[in-house]
Amino acid sequence: MSDKPKIVIIGAGSASFGPTTLATIVRDARLRGSELALVDLNEAALETVTGVAERMSEAWDAGMRISGSTERRDVLANANFVIVSIETPPREKLWRLDWEVTMRHGLRQPYAENGGPGGLMHACRQIPHFLDIVRDMEELCPDAWLINFSNPLPRITRAVTKYSTIKVVGKCHQIEVGYGLTAVLLRHRYNIQIPANISLQSDPGNSQLIHQMAAAGRQFLDIKSAGLNHFIWLVDVRDKATGEDLYPALRAALADAPPTLEPLSLDLFRVFGRLPLPGDTHLVEYLPYGYNAATKPWETYRLHLYDWDGNEATRDFLNHMMAEMAHGRMAVDGMREAASEGAVELIAAVALNENYYDETVNVPNRGAIVGLPAETIVEVPALVSGLGISPIQVGELPPGVTALLRREAELVEMVVDTAVSGDRQLALQTLLLDPMVNDIGQARAILDDYLKTFADYLPQF
Repeated sequence: MSDKPKIVIIGAGSASFGPTTLATIVRDARLRGSELALVDLNEAALETVTGVAERMSEAWDAGMRISGSTERRDVLANANFVIVSIETPPREKLWRLDWEVTMRHGLRQPYAENGGPGGLMHACRQIPHFLDIVRDMEELCPDAWLINFSNPLPRITRAVTKYSTIKVVGKCHQIEVGYGLTAVLLRHRYNIQIPANISLQSDPGNSQLIHQMAAAGRQFLDIKSAGLNHFIWLVDVRDKATGEDLYPALRAALADAPPTLEPLSLDLFRVFGRLPLPGDTHLVEYLPYGYNAATKPWETYRLHLYDWDGNEATRDFLNHMMAEMAHGRMAVDGMREAASEGAVELIAAVALNENYYDETVNVPNRGAIVGLPAETIVEVPALVSGLGISPIQVGELPPGVTALLRREAELVEMVVDTAVSGDRQLALQTLLLDPMVNDIGQARAILDDYLKTFADYLPQF
């Protein structure tokens, strides 16, 4: 690799990850003079994000060579890093349909994004686009790293490792909820103020509170987690100043936990002896405990659906903000303090051999978690350097936790193969192995409805 890497961002116009990822790359002094190529199929979004990048580079003296294209093949040649954050549009409409279709057949999914029948359809829409990208990478930049921000993250990342030769790592910020959760539980110990009726469930309107609680946690705590993406468990928690093991204090704090604080997560903590960290909305997607029509656990555990309308409104606001910056009507300096999504640290560490400790990466297991297959995409800490990304050997988790992870890991293999092959029989088998599905006739009806509803988005079927 040359002194300055070539970085390609596919889906650069993404309102979710685009602005912060762009800002953290351009502001980083280690990457001054790098080449930055931006790709988006939406010409208007591409023009906007390219304008913002150029303004940032000029204002922050980054000296970057910036280009934009709607055709990724025009810019992929000799890339060192390819960041991908894409969604099959229209995002919220399709996600809502993932949930509504199963409701027509008597199955109320608790979230429908990454697990359950909705997670299968999401993967089937996303994975073919990723494999098209990696085929171009194999031809034009075969030694590049692909940094994936797209959901369903472990399924997409596994598809890349299973069906291509490209190096890939998945990045997710969900450990922020883990820091917030531990901070709230240990609030009395560290005099952390919390609002009434606190909940850390994932929603656009809850983002600021999650960041606030995570910042409080990071001030006092060091945590280590392991598992699968959106299904990670607290392995170790210590006082940042003294190194004291705080797991005993965390268990004691269960007795005084706010009743609105991730009730499902805390119930599982009581049962399995380890605290799950992603927050209830994501966690419940991989479990059979959230959909029983008779007992209505979504009421018991206060499980909320995603705020689809709120996310659309948030995207519209961010797109407006980007346009204002691109046309010089808003300063870019406000983005200089944007929180990193983790891409820039990986890029700098690999490109400059910095021996960087990353709290969470999604990579093949290779023995990091005992009891899971080597090829399973796990989310664990890692050492990142010029040698690449080396997962930390976490060791054993409690047997019950390992069993839950193993079940999901095996399901991921079938989801990936279904998404690639378009085999209807395999799709039915995959649905029947999902922990949310317990009726063969219902599974057949859901699959038939899904394939009819999403026919335009699933050419492989």
